[in-house]
Amino acid sequence: MSTTAEILKKVRKIEIKTKELSKHLFSGEYSSAFKGRGMSFSEVRDYHYGDDIRNIDWNVTARSGDPHVKVFEEERELTVVFLVDMSKSSFFGTVNQFKSEINTELCATLGFSALTNHDKVGAILFTDKVEKYIPPKKGRNHILRIIRELIYFKPDGQGTNVGEALKYLNSVIKKRSIAFLLSDFMDDGYDTVLKIAARKHDIIGVRVYDDLESELPNVGLIKVSDAETGEKQLIDTSSKKLRDKYAAHFSEHTSYFRSAFQRSGASILTINTKEDYVKNLMYFFKNRHKR
Repeated sequence: MSTTAEILKKVRKIEIKTKELSKHLFSGEYSSAFKGRGMSFSEVRDYHYGDDIRNIDWNVTARSGDPHVKVFEEERELTVVFLVDMSKSSFFGTVNQFKSEINTELCATLGFSALTNHDKVGAILFTDKVEKYIPPKKGRNHILRIIRELIYFKPDGQGTNVGEALKYLNSVIKKRSIAFLLSDFMDDGYDTVLKIAARKHDIIGVRVYDDLESELPNVGLIKVSDAETGEKQLIDTSSKKLRDKYAAHFSEHTSYFRSAFQRSGASILTINTKEDYVKNLMYFFKNRHKR
């Protein structure tokens, strides 16, 4: 069991890495990529030729004798929610990092970007059920709490149920939010609830996967264990039929993920564990800004 000092050291290490990343690369891109949740009244000023007459403030106009208009500005404060897959399959990676580690760094980077923009940040940790809910709040200490939970939280469940996480989001977050859904999406049956959630929130599906999940290497007999069920078995990877079936399983989930998000109007971001996620995020933000 980790000591308090070890926990703080690990959280601090992630903070240093991702905070600088956020500060230098993402703060401007983040604020440009995500619009505010509406327009709020700012001030009343003299009417200028070309102003929308629907914005005339008739009370001030009547009192002053000169036409005045209401000026509105975009409300910049946002609510950002991370829905993070904590299932057993997220603790897997064959190159640089586990999928869970990348998820944590992504949340930290985005969290510090939100902090710079004075936005609230919350988190929903899920497996085949919702495991933990951290209500949206502002502040550095709150971001550090989320990072700590992502590193050390021990879930009860093992599988993945994306639909349950989305249902929970809809029930607890009443106002429109920016919702990052981080998972390997080795699940299906969530298209309907995703469509409902995407009408209310700005959903971004972040799919993190490893090459070994998409293609089984030909290395003969090996003993494998299903990360989510714990089932162990001996398989012969020299069998082309087996390798094709394995690849097809991954391909089916990939197609379902892309199709479900496309039909719902939600955005997607795909990250391979061997890739530099910084480039993927930058590309995503720039494309969002063009929309």
